[in-house]
Amino acid sequence: MSRQTAETVDVEAIREEYPILEREFDGEDLVYLDNAATTQTPEPVVSAMSDYYREQNANVHRGIHHLSQEASVAYEDAHDRLAEFVGASGGREEMVFTKNTTESENLVAYAWGMRELGPGDEVVLTEMEHHASLVTWQQIAKRTGADCRYIRVDDDGRLDMDHAEELIGEDTEMVSAVHVSNTLGTINPVSELADLAHANDSYIFVDGAQAVPNQPVDVEAIDADFYAFSGHKMAGPTGIGCLYGKSHLLEEMEPYLYGGGMIRKVTFEDSTWDEVPWKFEPGTPPIAEAVGIHAAADYLDGIGLERIREHENQLVTYAYDRLTEHDDVEIYGPEPGPDRGGLVSFNIDGVHAHDLASIMNDHAVAIRAGDHCTQPLHDELGVAASARASFYLYNTREEVDALLEGIDDARELFA
Repeated sequence: MSRQTAETVDVEAIREEYPILEREFDGEDLVYLDNAATTQTPEPVVSAMSDYYREQNANVHRGIHHLSQEASVAYEDAHDRLAEFVGASGGREEMVFTKNTTESENLVAYAWGMRELGPGDEVVLTEMEHHASLVTWQQIAKRTGADCRYIRVDDDGRLDMDHAEELIGEDTEMVSAVHVSNTLGTINPVSELADLAHANDSYIFVDGAQAVPNQPVDVEAIDADFYAFSGHKMAGPTGIGCLYGKSHLLEEMEPYLYGGGMIRKVTFEDSTWDEVPWKFEPGTPPIAEAVGIHAAADYLDGIGLERIREHENQLVTYAYDRLTEHDDVEIYGPEPGPDRGGLVSFNIDGVHAHDLASIMNDHAVAIRAGDHCTQPLHDELGVAASARASFYLYNTREEVDALLEGIDDARELFA
Protein backbone atom coordinates (compact mmCIF):
# COMPACT_ATOMS: atom_id res chain seq x y z
CA MET A 1 0.00 0.00 0.00
CA SER A 2 1.12 3.56 -0.59
CA ARG A 3 2.03 5.17 2.75
CA GLN A 4 2.32 8.76 1.65
CA THR A 5 1.17 11.36 -0.82
CA ALA A 6 3.32 14.11 -2.28
CA GLU A 7 2.58 16.47 0.62
CA THR A 8 1.05 14.66 3.56
CA VAL A 9 0.08 11.25 4.83
CA ASP A 10 -2.45 8.91 3.26
CA VAL A 11 -4.74 8.89 6.27
CA GLU A 12 -7.36 6.50 4.93
CA ALA A 13 -4.77 3.87 4.09
CA ILE A 14 -3.06 4.33 7.43
CA ARG A 15 -6.31 3.95 9.38
CA GLU A 16 -6.75 0.46 7.92
CA GLU A 17 -3.73 -0.60 9.97
CA TYR A 18 -5.48 0.33 13.24
CA PRO A 19 -8.48 -1.97 13.82
CA ILE A 20 -9.18 -0.26 17.15
CA LEU A 21 -10.24 2.87 15.26
CA GLU A 22 -13.20 0.88 13.89
CA ARG A 23 -14.69 0.43 17.36
CA GLU A 24 -18.09 1.88 18.22
CA PHE A 25 -19.57 2.86 21.57
CA ASP A 26 -23.34 3.07 21.80
CA GLY A 27 -23.52 3.46 18.05
CA GLU A 28 -20.90 6.22 17.91
CA ASP A 29 -17.64 5.77 16.02
CA LEU A 30 -14.57 6.05 18.22
CA VAL A 31 -12.69 9.34 17.82
CA TYR A 32 -9.34 8.92 19.55
CA LEU A 33 -7.76 12.27 20.44
CA ASP A 34 -5.65 11.24 23.44
CA ASN A 35 -2.43 10.60 21.56
CA ALA A 36 -0.21 12.69 23.82
CA ALA A 37 -0.95 10.12 26.53
CA THR A 38 -0.64 7.00 24.36
CA THR A 39 -0.82 6.44 20.63
CA GLN A 40 -2.53 3.46 19.07
CA THR A 41 -0.47 0.53 17.77
CA PRO A 42 -0.57 -0.47 14.09
CA GLU A 43 -0.74 -3.99 12.74
CA PRO A 44 2.94 -4.14 11.64
CA VAL A 45 4.06 -3.51 15.23
CA VAL A 46 1.58 -5.99 16.71
CA SER A 47 2.61 -8.58 14.11
CA ALA A 48 6.31 -8.12 14.84
CA MET A 49 5.74 -8.75 18.53
CA SER A 50 3.43 -11.69 17.86
CA ASP A 51 6.00 -13.22 15.52
CA TYR A 52 8.64 -12.90 18.22
CA TYR A 53 6.48 -14.77 20.71
CA ARG A 54 5.54 -17.42 18.15
CA GLU A 55 9.01 -18.02 16.72
CA GLN A 56 11.84 -16.63 18.88
CA ASN A 57 10.65 -16.37 22.49
CA ALA A 58 13.67 -16.87 24.76
CA ASN A 59 15.79 -14.92 27.18
CA VAL A 60 18.71 -12.89 25.86
CA HIS A 61 22.44 -13.01 26.59
CA ARG A 62 22.05 -16.20 28.62
CA GLY A 63 21.70 -19.11 26.26
CA ILE A 64 23.74 -20.89 23.64
CA HIS A 65 20.67 -22.43 22.00
CA HIS A 66 19.24 -21.10 18.75
CA LEU A 67 16.23 -19.30 20.19
CA SER A 68 18.31 -17.36 22.69
CA GLN A 69 20.78 -16.40 20.00
CA GLU A 70 17.99 -15.14 17.73
CA ALA A 71 16.31 -13.22 20.54
CA SER A 72 19.66 -11.68 21.54
CA VAL A 73 20.35 -10.50 18.00
CA ALA A 74 16.86 -9.00 17.71
CA TYR A 75 17.24 -7.23 21.07
CA GLU A 76 20.67 -5.84 20.25
CA ASP A 77 19.59 -4.78 16.76
CA ALA A 78 16.71 -2.83 18.28
CA HIS A 79 19.20 -0.72 20.24
CA ASP A 80 21.08 0.10 17.06
CA ARG A 81 17.86 0.89 15.19
CA LEU A 82 16.52 3.27 17.84
CA ALA A 83 19.89 5.00 18.06
CA GLU A 84 19.76 5.52 14.31
CA PHE A 85 16.16 6.70 14.57
CA VAL A 86 17.20 9.72 16.66
CA GLY A 87 20.51 10.40 14.92
CA ALA A 88 22.88 8.81 17.44
CA SER A 89 25.92 7.61 15.50
CA GLY A 90 27.25 5.53 18.41
CA GLY A 91 24.65 2.80 18.04
CA ARG A 92 23.82 0.57 20.99
CA GLU A 93 26.62 2.06 23.11
CA GLU A 94 24.55 5.26 23.29
CA MET A 95 21.07 3.72 23.62
CA VAL A 96 19.74 2.27 26.87
CA PHE A 97 16.32 0.63 27.09
CA THR A 98 14.16 1.49 30.11
CA LYS A 99 10.47 1.11 30.96
CA ASN A 100 9.55 4.62 29.82
CA THR A 101 10.70 8.23 29.72
CA THR A 102 10.15 8.56 33.46
CA GLU A 103 12.55 5.72 34.24
CA SER A 104 15.08 7.26 31.86
CA GLU A 105 14.88 10.50 33.85
CA ASN A 106 15.34 8.57 37.07
CA LEU A 107 18.27 6.60 35.70
CA VAL A 108 20.24 9.77 34.96
CA ALA A 109 19.09 11.53 38.12
CA TYR A 110 20.25 8.67 40.33
CA ALA A 111 23.23 7.32 38.39
CA TRP A 112 24.63 10.77 37.59
CA GLY A 113 22.88 13.21 39.93
CA MET A 114 23.38 11.42 43.22
CA ARG A 115 27.13 11.33 42.61
CA GLU A 116 27.65 14.71 40.98
CA LEU A 117 25.25 17.10 42.72
CA GLY A 118 25.82 18.73 46.06
CA PRO A 119 25.09 21.88 48.09
CA GLY A 120 25.47 25.01 45.97
CA ASP A 121 24.84 23.15 42.71
CA GLU A 122 21.81 23.96 40.58
CA VAL A 123 19.52 22.04 38.27
CA VAL A 124 17.69 24.34 35.86
CA LEU A 125 14.32 23.19 34.56
CA THR A 126 11.38 24.89 32.86
CA GLU A 127 8.00 25.80 34.30
CA MET A 128 6.39 23.56 31.69
CA GLU A 129 8.18 20.37 32.77
CA HIS A 130 6.28 17.12 33.03
CA HIS A 131 6.30 15.60 36.51
CA ALA A 132 8.63 12.92 35.15
CA SER A 133 11.34 15.57 35.02
CA LEU A 134 10.24 18.08 37.64
CA VAL A 135 9.52 15.67 40.49
CA THR A 136 12.57 13.54 39.78
CA TRP A 137 15.09 16.39 39.85
CA GLN A 138 13.25 18.09 42.71
CA GLN A 139 13.63 15.02 44.90
CA ILE A 140 17.24 14.37 43.88
CA ALA A 141 18.01 17.99 44.72
CA LYS A 142 16.50 17.53 48.18
CA ARG A 143 18.70 14.49 48.78
CA THR A 144 21.89 16.10 47.54
CA GLY A 145 21.42 19.65 48.81
CA ALA A 146 21.25 21.09 45.28
CA ASP A 147 18.71 23.68 44.19
CA CYS A 148 16.16 23.57 41.37
CA ARG A 149 15.46 26.75 39.41
CA TYR A 150 12.81 27.19 36.73
CA ILE A 151 12.85 29.06 33.42
CA ARG A 152 9.71 31.17 33.11
CA VAL A 153 7.01 30.62 30.53
CA ASP A 154 5.82 33.85 28.92
CA ASP A 155 2.22 34.86 28.22
CA ASP A 156 2.35 33.23 24.77
CA GLY A 157 3.38 29.86 26.22
CA ARG A 158 7.00 30.09 25.12
CA LEU A 159 10.13 29.88 27.22
CA ASP A 160 11.59 33.20 28.30
CA MET A 161 15.06 32.71 26.86
CA ASP A 162 16.37 35.90 28.47
CA HIS A 163 15.44 34.36 31.79
CA ALA A 164 17.13 31.13 30.73
CA GLU A 165 20.36 33.03 30.16
CA GLU A 166 20.04 34.53 33.64
CA LEU A 167 19.45 31.19 35.35
CA ILE A 168 21.98 28.97 33.56
CA GLY A 169 25.30 29.93 35.08
CA GLU A 170 28.46 28.71 36.72
CA ASP A 171 26.57 26.86 39.46
CA THR A 172 24.39 24.98 36.97
CA GLU A 173 25.24 21.30 36.69
CA MET A 174 22.23 20.05 34.69
CA VAL A 175 19.57 21.64 32.48
CA SER A 176 16.49 19.46 32.05
CA ALA A 177 13.97 20.61 29.46
CA VAL A 178 10.98 19.17 27.69
CA HIS A 179 11.37 19.23 23.90
CA VAL A 180 7.62 19.61 23.29
CA SER A 181 5.26 20.55 26.10
CA ASN A 182 2.52 17.98 26.64
CA THR A 183 0.23 20.78 27.87
CA LEU A 184 1.08 23.88 25.86
CA GLY A 185 2.21 22.13 22.69
CA THR A 186 5.23 24.45 22.66
CA ILE A 187 8.27 23.20 20.74
CA ASN A 188 11.17 24.47 22.79
CA PRO A 189 14.52 25.69 21.37
CA VAL A 190 16.43 22.81 22.93
CA SER A 191 19.53 23.43 20.80
CA GLU A 192 19.78 26.94 22.24
CA LEU A 193 19.35 25.55 25.73
CA ALA A 194 22.09 23.01 25.02
CA ASP A 195 24.40 25.82 23.91
CA LEU A 196 23.69 27.73 27.12
CA ALA A 197 24.30 24.63 29.22
CA HIS A 198 27.56 23.75 27.52
CA ALA A 199 28.81 27.35 27.63
CA ASN A 200 28.54 27.01 31.42
CA ASP A 201 30.15 23.55 31.59
CA SER A 202 26.87 21.84 32.44
CA TYR A 203 24.85 19.08 30.82
CA ILE A 204 21.41 18.98 29.27
CA PHE A 205 18.74 16.30 29.51
CA VAL A 206 15.93 16.60 26.95
CA ASP A 207 12.55 14.94 27.51
CA GLY A 208 11.59 14.01 23.96
CA ALA A 209 8.46 11.98 24.70
CA GLN A 210 6.23 14.37 22.73
CA ALA A 211 8.77 15.11 19.98
CA VAL A 212 10.18 11.82 18.71
CA PRO A 213 6.78 10.43 17.58
CA ASN A 214 5.89 13.49 15.53
CA GLN A 215 8.96 15.06 13.94
CA PRO A 216 12.51 14.23 12.90
CA VAL A 217 14.87 14.37 15.88
CA ASP A 218 18.66 14.48 15.67
CA VAL A 219 20.21 14.27 19.12
CA GLU A 220 23.66 15.11 17.78
CA ALA A 221 22.43 18.22 15.98
CA ILE A 222 20.70 19.28 19.22
CA ASP A 223 23.91 18.39 21.07
CA ALA A 224 21.88 16.78 23.85
CA ASP A 225 23.88 14.98 26.50
CA PHE A 226 20.85 12.85 27.35
CA TYR A 227 17.59 12.45 25.44
CA ALA A 228 14.64 10.24 26.44
CA PHE A 229 11.43 9.03 24.82
CA SER A 230 8.82 6.25 25.12
CA GLY A 231 7.58 3.51 22.81
CA HIS A 232 3.89 3.90 23.60
CA LYS A 233 3.80 7.48 22.28
CA MET A 234 5.34 6.56 18.90
CA ALA A 235 3.00 3.81 17.65
CA GLY A 236 4.97 1.27 19.66
CA PRO A 237 4.30 -0.88 22.73
CA THR A 238 3.98 0.12 26.35
CA GLY A 239 6.68 -0.96 28.78
CA ILE A 240 9.72 0.30 26.91
CA GLY A 241 11.50 3.64 26.83
CA CYS A 242 14.75 4.82 25.32
CA LEU A 243 17.57 6.80 26.87
CA TYR A 244 20.19 8.26 24.57
CA GLY A 245 23.36 9.34 26.30
CA LYS A 246 26.70 10.46 24.99
CA SER A 247 28.92 7.42 25.21
CA HIS A 248 31.58 8.92 27.48
CA LEU A 249 28.93 10.00 29.98
CA LEU A 250 27.27 6.59 30.07
CA GLU A 251 30.68 4.96 30.48
CA GLU A 252 31.46 7.14 33.49
CA MET A 253 28.11 6.64 35.21
CA GLU A 254 27.52 3.91 37.76
CA PRO A 255 24.34 1.82 37.48
CA TYR A 256 21.57 2.43 39.97
CA LEU A 257 19.75 -0.89 39.50
CA TYR A 258 21.57 -4.13 40.16
CA GLY A 259 21.12 -7.82 39.45
CA GLY A 260 21.72 -10.38 36.76
CA GLY A 261 22.53 -9.49 33.20
CA MET A 262 24.41 -6.28 34.00
CA ILE A 263 27.52 -7.75 35.61
CA ARG A 264 30.91 -8.81 34.30
CA LYS A 265 32.26 -10.58 37.38
CA VAL A 266 30.76 -11.25 40.80
CA THR A 267 32.46 -12.42 43.99
CA PHE A 268 31.19 -12.51 47.56
CA GLU A 269 33.04 -9.27 48.15
CA ASP A 270 32.37 -7.16 45.04
CA SER A 271 31.06 -6.96 41.46
CA THR A 272 32.11 -5.35 38.21
CA TRP A 273 29.77 -4.15 35.49
CA ASP A 274 29.14 -5.12 31.91
CA GLU A 275 29.63 -2.64 29.06
CA VAL A 276 27.09 0.00 28.05
CA PRO A 277 24.14 -0.36 27.57
CA TRP A 278 23.85 -3.68 29.37
CA LYS A 279 25.15 -2.37 32.70
CA PHE A 280 21.99 -0.25 32.92
CA GLU A 281 19.61 -3.09 31.97
CA PRO A 282 19.56 -5.63 34.83
CA GLY A 283 17.31 -8.67 34.83
CA THR A 284 15.21 -9.93 31.97
CA PRO A 285 14.73 -6.90 29.72
CA PRO A 286 11.69 -5.92 27.60
CA ILE A 287 12.60 -8.19 24.69
CA ALA A 288 9.27 -8.36 22.85
CA GLU A 289 8.82 -4.64 23.44
CA ALA A 290 12.24 -3.99 21.89
CA VAL A 291 11.11 -5.90 18.82
CA GLY A 292 7.95 -3.80 18.82
CA ILE A 293 9.67 -0.43 19.13
CA HIS A 294 12.08 -1.45 16.36
CA ALA A 295 9.06 -2.14 14.15
CA ALA A 296 7.52 1.17 15.20
CA ALA A 297 10.65 3.08 14.17
CA ASP A 298 10.57 1.36 10.78
CA TYR A 299 6.87 2.10 10.46
CA LEU A 300 7.20 5.81 11.20
CA ASP A 301 10.20 6.19 8.90
CA GLY A 302 8.22 4.43 6.18
CA ILE A 303 5.49 7.06 6.45
CA GLY A 304 7.90 9.95 6.88
CA LEU A 305 8.23 12.02 10.03
CA GLU A 306 8.17 15.27 8.06
CA ARG A 307 4.79 14.23 6.65
CA ILE A 308 3.52 13.28 10.10
CA ARG A 309 4.60 16.69 11.39
CA GLU A 310 2.83 18.46 8.53
CA HIS A 311 -0.34 16.40 9.00
CA GLU A 312 -0.48 17.20 12.71
CA ASN A 313 0.17 20.87 11.99
CA GLN A 314 -2.80 20.97 9.63
CA LEU A 315 -5.08 19.37 12.22
CA VAL A 316 -3.97 21.55 15.13
CA THR A 317 -4.30 24.68 12.98
CA TYR A 318 -7.82 23.68 11.97
CA ALA A 319 -8.78 22.89 15.58
CA TYR A 320 -7.21 26.11 16.89
CA ASP A 321 -8.95 28.26 14.29
CA ARG A 322 -12.34 26.68 14.92
CA LEU A 323 -12.01 26.85 18.70
CA THR A 324 -11.02 30.52 18.65
CA GLU A 325 -14.19 31.40 16.74
CA HIS A 326 -15.85 31.35 20.17
CA ASP A 327 -15.19 33.93 22.87
CA ASP A 328 -15.75 31.42 25.67
CA VAL A 329 -12.66 29.35 24.79
CA GLU A 330 -9.26 29.85 26.36
CA ILE A 331 -6.42 28.03 24.61
CA TYR A 332 -3.02 27.60 26.23
CA GLY A 333 0.25 27.82 24.36
CA PRO A 334 1.45 29.53 21.19
CA GLU A 335 -0.53 29.92 18.00
CA PRO A 336 -0.05 27.18 15.39
CA GLY A 337 3.25 27.46 13.58
CA PRO A 338 6.80 26.14 13.62
CA ASP A 339 7.00 26.16 17.41
CA ARG A 340 3.73 24.37 18.21
CA GLY A 341 3.12 20.62 18.19
CA GLY A 342 -0.02 18.65 17.42
CA LEU A 343 -2.10 19.17 20.54
CA VAL A 344 -4.36 21.83 21.99
CA SER A 345 -5.19 22.33 25.67
CA PHE A 346 -8.12 24.58 26.45
CA ASN A 347 -11.00 25.44 28.75
CA ILE A 348 -14.59 26.44 28.03
CA ASP A 349 -16.15 29.11 30.25
CA GLY A 350 -18.62 27.53 32.64
CA VAL A 351 -17.64 23.94 31.80
CA HIS A 352 -15.13 22.12 33.97
CA ALA A 353 -12.56 20.16 31.97
CA HIS A 354 -13.58 16.87 33.58
CA ASP A 355 -17.25 17.49 32.77
CA LEU A 356 -16.28 18.25 29.19
CA ALA A 357 -14.29 15.02 28.93
CA SER A 358 -17.26 13.08 30.28
CA ILE A 359 -19.60 14.63 27.74
CA MET A 360 -17.09 13.92 24.98
CA ASN A 361 -17.00 10.31 26.12
CA ASP A 362 -20.76 10.13 25.62
CA HIS A 363 -19.98 10.95 21.99
CA ALA A 364 -17.17 8.35 21.89
CA VAL A 365 -14.60 11.14 21.60
CA ALA A 366 -11.55 10.37 23.72
CA ILE A 367 -9.76 13.43 25.10
CA ARG A 368 -7.74 14.04 28.27
CA ALA A 369 -8.75 16.26 31.19
CA GLY A 370 -6.75 17.25 34.25
CA ASP A 371 -3.38 18.80 34.88
CA HIS A 372 -1.58 16.46 32.43
CA CYS A 373 1.21 15.85 34.97
CA THR A 374 2.03 19.56 34.93
CA GLN A 375 0.47 20.81 38.15
CA PRO A 376 2.92 23.69 38.70
CA LEU A 377 2.34 24.92 35.15
CA HIS A 378 -1.41 24.86 35.68
CA ASP A 379 -0.90 26.82 38.89
CA GLU A 380 0.97 29.44 36.84
CA LEU A 381 -1.87 29.45 34.31
CA GLY A 382 -4.34 30.01 37.13
CA VAL A 383 -6.46 26.94 36.38
CA ALA A 384 -6.87 23.62 38.17
CA ALA A 385 -7.30 21.60 34.99
CA SER A 386 -7.62 21.81 31.24
CA ALA A 387 -9.03 19.68 28.45
CA ARG A 388 -6.55 18.39 25.88
CA ALA A 389 -7.07 17.07 22.38
CA SER A 390 -3.95 15.61 20.82
CA PHE A 391 -3.60 14.45 17.24
CA TYR A 392 -1.61 11.83 15.40
CA LEU A 393 -1.04 10.50 11.92
CA TYR A 394 -4.39 8.64 11.73
CA ASN A 395 -6.64 11.52 12.81
CA THR A 396 -8.83 13.48 10.39
CA ARG A 397 -10.53 16.88 10.09
CA GLU A 398 -13.86 15.09 10.49
CA GLU A 399 -12.70 13.92 13.92
CA VAL A 400 -11.87 17.50 14.84
CA ASP A 401 -15.43 18.36 13.79
CA ALA A 402 -16.70 15.63 16.13
CA LEU A 403 -14.72 17.25 18.94
CA LEU A 404 -16.30 20.62 18.16
CA GLU A 405 -19.80 19.14 18.07
CA GLY A 406 -19.23 17.64 21.52
CA ILE A 407 -18.09 21.03 22.81
CA ASP A 408 -21.27 22.62 21.41
CA ASP A 409 -23.35 20.03 23.28
CA ALA A 410 -21.46 20.82 26.48
CA ARG A 411 -22.18 24.53 26.01
CA GLU A 412 -25.89 23.85 25.68
CA LEU A 413 -25.93 21.54 28.70
CA PHE A 414 -24.21 24.03 30.98
CA ALA A 415 -25.81 27.18 29.58
